[in-house]
Amino acid sequence: MSKDRDDIGSAGKSVALEQRDTGEDGRRYSPSVARNREPIADVFERVMPLDGRVLEIASGTGEHGAWMTERFDALRWIYSDLDEMSADSQRAWVQLAPSGERLTGPYTIDASADDWGEAEALAPLDGMFCANMIHIAPFEAAEGLLRGAGRLLRPGGKLFLYGPFARNGAIAESNARFSEDLKCRDPAWGVRDLDIDLMPLANAAGLALEAVIDMPANNSSVIFRRA
Repeated sequence: MSKDRDDIGSAGKSVALEQRDTGEDGRRYSPSVARNREPIADVFERVMPLDGRVLEIASGTGEHGAWMTERFDALRWIYSDLDEMSADSQRAWVQLAPSGERLTGPYTIDASADDWGEAEALAPLDGMFCANMIHIAPFEAAEGLLRGAGRLLRPGGKLFLYGPFARNGAIAESNARFSEDLKCRDPAWGVRDLDIDLMPLANAAGLALEAVIDMPANNSSVIFRRA
């Protein structure tokens, strides 16, 4: 495997804060996905549709989709990204993963936009998934993501967010340090407050908060349901 590091991108671009390996077949591998994919999948099994279509926003290496569809044999996963290196990895997973017949995409989606182009035709979706994106993107990406979920999810469909969050102004010490580090990299980045920043947007998009589940390393799984 070769090793490479994603560059810090501009607004709306997928970025990574870790070194990622690229195999000779083009598939990329994320250390953070290796650590978190099992606990995320355990939560996914409890709260998300397992026999429908799920659109992932900012799919990164593509490992989450490959892992989820291998574990849940009726699940269909749709990749999306703006970053071409990530999209290439997702294409490789579609071609080479054991569950590749249930992987599609990647679609080119700028989460901050009000129109997601060809992806708009995917509606109605059973679910959407987004891990570790909204804190390393301008806040407009979070705004657009929630609006997009309101547009594209079927009634009763679920949005699954994973990552670090503050709650009503309270934040874990490690997340506060992480947020300050992010803001030093880009003032538009930072850990978002679920109650203050995101809930008004979710309510406006017709999304109700269904569950907040504590995860390792002061992360959370946040589940919204479309009315």
